[in-house]
Amino acid sequence: MKCTILHESRGRMRVHVNAVRMTLHRADVLEAYLNHSEAIEHAKVYERTGDVLIKYKGSRAGAVTVLSHYKFDNPELDSLVTSADSRKINQEYQERFVNLVVFRAFRKLFLPAPVQAVITVFKAIEFIRRGLVCLWHRKLEVEVLDALSIGVSLLRSDFNTAGSVMFLLNVGALLEEWTRKKSLDDLARSMSLNVDRVWVRSQGTEVLMPITKVKAGDEIIVRSGNMVPLDGTVIEGEAMVNQAALTGESMPVRKIAGATVYAGTVVEEGECVFAANAVDGASRYDKIVSMIEESEKLKSGTENHALELADRLVPWCLAGTAVTYALTRNVTRAISILMVDFSCALKLSMPLAVLSAMRECGSYHITVKGGKYLEALSKADTIVFDKTGTLTHASPKVVKVVPFSGCDEEEVLKLAACLEEHFPHSMANAVVRAAKERGITHEEMHTEVEYIVAHGIASRVRGERVVIGSHHFVFEDEKCVIPAAEQQKFDDLEPEYSHLYLAACGQLVGVICIADPLRPEARHVLRQLRAIGVTNTVMMTGDSDRTAAAIARQVGVDQYFSEVLPEDKAEYVQKAKAEGHTVVMIGDGINDSPALSAADVGIAINSGAAIAREIADITIKADSLEELVQLKSIANAMQRRVASNYRFVLSFNSALIILGALGILQPATSAMLHNLSTIGISLKSMTNLLPEKTQSQLQQENTKA
Repeated sequence: MKCTILHESRGRMRVHVNAVRMTLHRADVLEAYLNHSEAIEHAKVYERTGDVLIKYKGSRAGAVTVLSHYKFDNPELDSLVTSADSRKINQEYQERFVNLVVFRAFRKLFLPAPVQAVITVFKAIEFIRRGLVCLWHRKLEVEVLDALSIGVSLLRSDFNTAGSVMFLLNVGALLEEWTRKKSLDDLARSMSLNVDRVWVRSQGTEVLMPITKVKAGDEIIVRSGNMVPLDGTVIEGEAMVNQAALTGESMPVRKIAGATVYAGTVVEEGECVFAANAVDGASRYDKIVSMIEESEKLKSGTENHALELADRLVPWCLAGTAVTYALTRNVTRAISILMVDFSCALKLSMPLAVLSAMRECGSYHITVKGGKYLEALSKADTIVFDKTGTLTHASPKVVKVVPFSGCDEEEVLKLAACLEEHFPHSMANAVVRAAKERGITHEEMHTEVEYIVAHGIASRVRGERVVIGSHHFVFEDEKCVIPAAEQQKFDDLEPEYSHLYLAACGQLVGVICIADPLRPEARHVLRQLRAIGVTNTVMMTGDSDRTAAAIARQVGVDQYFSEVLPEDKAEYVQKAKAEGHTVVMIGDGINDSPALSAADVGIAINSGAAIAREIADITIKADSLEELVQLKSIANAMQRRVASNYRFVLSFNSALIILGALGILQPATSAMLHNLSTIGISLKSMTNLLPEKTQSQLQQENTKA
């Protein structure tokens, strides 16, 4: 791709694409390609100008190389695009909004009054029809008030007021629909698949292949804790698959040969091989959009309350109109009340406030699956942290390999990496990465791999049982032994490291020492969380008490629990909830899933196990734990905005009703002020809750701390 650098600064550059017409599809593919590159931190493509804004991680040369190697209209890259809807949505609604405003201005400035009156009557038919439909179904909802206010204005030949009311209602509906669709699209894309490579069975071996190269009919292997990357049909094996996100089923479904598996579902137990039916993510995206639109999870209690209150207030508005006419015998005063209702602002501003908060979370790399979770988070007083990959850094490192039983370091690491590469956990990733850095190749030597949650992995190599995992799993469950002549070497292992034990034929063959450094911002983040409403912070880990105590002192949690199992975490969460606390659980592993499910709000790390992300209510990228502060701050600010909206809607509209009943405001003025206030509060509800400078300020404060 040929491009011109327009301007640049450290870590950023803006370029213009030369000699290519930037269509919506080309812009989507280019943006997806750049954002999938390891050299690019974030990229944004502007299709109207053909410009690309890039933030890169490493060297400038690396970013330039990525740009220069790109070729337009490459079909293999199309699958990188989760959805082509986002740009289309913005373009469509921008055009509709401009057309609405321009046509309104044209009518007012250039069309004679009789023609304007005809157009107004024609447009009023749809509003009146909706009101009659509500009455036909014996409902008194906001559509009835809209129909009455417009209808009465037409009967009084007040075409200007009727036209203004309809224009403002159309603008409000358009803005709500635009924001809702954009929010749903952003949310669905962030929830869509994030699988780059899959295990494909080819000629009796397993090959790790980019998902973009998978063809229909390829045999894909998925194991416990992995996400199903594509739709397909099971041809071998047996697995229990969690399909809750697509079907709503609370229990995992058994999949055997002949059964269909769906992209985005997660294998909880077992493993299977399936033949891929489709090779793109569009079906997964469409399913997620449908799920979100139909799911009650999207609505918070605040939204439901606002919708119910809006409908309950309609009869009172009608009653106020009747009472005012009965007392004053003044049609104008009665109509002034009819022009004002509480329901429009409530029905518009509350859902927009929640959806906008969810969209804003997305700008901080936070995915929220429903408004009710933000509402619960605003009330949260207890946060439970898993240690590994959460309070500690997401990328632990192998610092030492200690061989036993006559093995050497390379042999131990080779065998360990061979087993660990199948499972998405930070400790497993550290082992695989260490083998790669040392240039150790590890061909598939083992047979079927068995993952034991919160314990380790077992398999067979050359007919011998091999296990790797925790001290409890290897020495207590598997009854493996330490060579007598090497007991002292075992006792001298440094306690400050986390240990993975590898054993074969019932005897220890190696210990992998892993440094799991504390996130530098962790202590400061906990202080910030306490300042915004969290009163109890808890750390839970499977590590020894000595290691857990050291981490707890460094990070400053209120409580810690060591050597816990998955059921222990879930039990603590349930106990805290029973005591009246609103509990947030944050973790990244398969073993955190029960606690994530039990908590009022489950938060998963995006780089963690697929099943944890699927079960969790919120997912964070976790480049920094500052995202938790931003998330909690957005939730708190959303609740404050909702409360502020309630106060404004009730007080302002009550004032309009009183002024109208006293004859101070005319119907047209009441309608104008009411609709303008509705549009105003809706637009305010769509604005960001946190100022743009908040993120940089938090990072600066963290650096100082």
